[in-house]
Parts: sequence; C-alpha cells; structure tokens
Amino acid sequence: MTPLSILHTESSIGWGGQEIRILTEMAGFQRRGHRVHLLTPASAEIYPAAQARGIPVTTIPMVKKTLPALWAMRSWLAEHGREFDVVNTHSSTDSWLAALSCATLGKTPPLVRTRHVSTAINNHASTGWLYQRATAHVVTTGEALKSQLARDNGFDPARMTSVRTGIDLAYYRPLNQTECRIDLDVDNRPTLGVLATLRDWKGHDVLLDAWVELQADFPDWQLIVIGDGPRRAHLEKRVREMKLSGAVRFVGNQDNVPEWLGCLDLFTLPSWGDEGVPQGIMQAMAGGLAVVSTPVGAIREAVVENVTGLMAAPRDPASLAASLGILMGDAVLRRQMGEAGLAYARENFGVDVMLDRMEGVFRQVLGKTA
Repeated sequence: MTPLSILHTESSIGWGGQEIRILTEMAGFQRRGHRVHLLTPASAEIYPAAQARGIPVTTIPMVKKTLPALWAMRSWLAEHGREFDVVNTHSSTDSWLAALSCATLGKTPPLVRTRHVSTAINNHASTGWLYQRATAHVVTTGEALKSQLARDNGFDPARMTSVRTGIDLAYYRPLNQTECRIDLDVDNRPTLGVLATLRDWKGHDVLLDAWVELQADFPDWQLIVIGDGPRRAHLEKRVREMKLSGAVRFVGNQDNVPEWLGCLDLFTLPSWGDEGVPQGIMQAMAGGLAVVSTPVGAIREAVVENVTGLMAAPRDPASLAASLGILMGDAVLRRQMGEAGLAYARENFGVDVMLDRMEGVFRQVLGKTA
C-alpha cells in the first residue's frame, strides 16, 4: 500500500500516557515506512521526547485557545497542510485550532480526533460541530469511551472507532525478580507498586490511606511509587507525617520501567479520574503482575475482575485495602492472576494491533474523502 503522511498535533504541555501513546504510535508508523510529523508547543514535554526518539517535530504557540494560537496553526497549515494525508489531533485546544484552521482554508487534510480520556463532553452546538462535522472520524482509547460519547452526546457510532493503546511486548515482559531487586537496590521483601504520573486523580492519596490500614496485617510489605508529577512534594510530606517512610519509597520517573515492575509482587492503580486504558496497567500485566484497580473509564477492558485482578471502589481506602489485602495475603492467587494477565496482555496489548487499527482508520477516512 502507498505510505501515508500523518500530521499529529498535541497542545498539552504535560507528560503522561497520552503523550507516550502519541510517540509510540508515531514511531511505529515510522518503522512501517510512513511519514509522520508532530506540531506542539515549545514548552511541551513531548517536544524533547520526540526529538530524542528521532520523530520530526515543529513548535508553534498553541497552549491555549487564543487568536494568536489560531493564527499560528492556520498559517502553518496554509503553508504545509497539503503535504499530509491526514491530521490526527489529540487534546481539546489543538483539535479546535486545527478544525477552525481547516474550515477557513482551502483544500486541507481530513481530521481524525483521538479521544484519550473519559472526561464528560458538553452538548453545545459548537461541540457537535467539532466532533460530527469538522472531524472526519473520532478514535477513542477504549470501547467504554466510545459508548459514552454515543450515549451522552449522541455522536454517530459509525464515525467512531475504539483503538486501545498498544505496548511493546518484547520490552514489557516478565523479568527475574531477584536480579531486578539487586540491580535497583530494592529491599528483598514483598513489594506493591504503583506506576502513574503523580496527579490527584491517580489515587495516590487513597493508596496511602489504605496502606496505613494494611500495615498492621502486612508489616513486611513495602510500597514503591514509580513516576513523578505535581503531587510529589505533597505525597512525600504525607508519608513523613504518617510515619510510613520505612515502608514507602518514591523513585520518580524511570526509563527502565520493566526492571522496576520486575521488582514487584503486585501492582495497583487506584485511579478515580477520567481514564482510558492506562498504560501502567497494561505494562504491569505484560510483566506478569496481578492488578488491583478501580472500574473507571475503560479500565475493565484491561483488568478482568477475578481473573487478572481485583477491583476496588474509587476514592474508598477501605475498599482498596480489602482488595489489596486479599492478594497480599495469597501468593498462589497472585501468581494465578499474574499468569492470566500476561496471557491477556499478549493477546490484546501488542503495539502492532494498535498500528493496524489506526492505519485502517486513516485509510478509511481517506477513502471516503478521495
């Protein structure tokens, strides 16, 4: 098939699963011989990350929905837009800027909007225009998100496709726990881990409250917090105040995530926010770990309750402690669920599945607009 030329836009300046997915997808399309390019603000964390991965990137000022930002986007698309077959937008700001720019220019590529989170969308007429007319197709990162848009906003399901984020299963894999702990200087004792950007809705505070309850029954367990973010100082202060410093370790962002996951006996993500399918959960399952999480967003599409893990009620430390306690106290069940999770990950989470489906969306859109 003819190689595609795909422009991605991302106005978010933060870092998390959304940005990682964008870069993973772009790098995958590059390997397949397609051309990719990224538009993003100079202050965005995805900018240097794209450069480090060899992904072509251009910066324009588009952090907010302003007239200068619209002019910058419109000017860039006026000069370069016809070089691309399709534009894939990702956040609200860049989606609006690209949509308005294309609507006021001549021949421009069709827009595909990837919707990464389950945050509710208003039903204003302008929003309907953006999703149903200005955008040729909407991609969601889980079936639950697609169903939500159809149910709550009345968007046409035929113009939406769920494409779960894919991960590199040759990279995220089970490793020797003893070797990982020695290499990373991790105490050789039972270990729970969480991998997520340190934002409030990822549930770290709920986890700390649950951890206090669990200490009485599981004093030999330790908790490793992998990731960084705006809540780190707050969480570290709480750990000191709760006198948990000997049982909780913050390790920040890590490039060698599989090795850190390899140190764990159990994984948790007690999120209460607007999730798709979190990559941390997929990575943990690909590492052979049982998972305790919450039924928000599209998490149920990864964590099969009572098969690959257990669920807890969102924002409920007692519920989280109860679910964690079941698996912390049962090594056999942990192993069984970890093995089931690994099999599920190998069947469902591969990056090639994501790339095949995204390429199918792009070619479907181009076929309709040709």
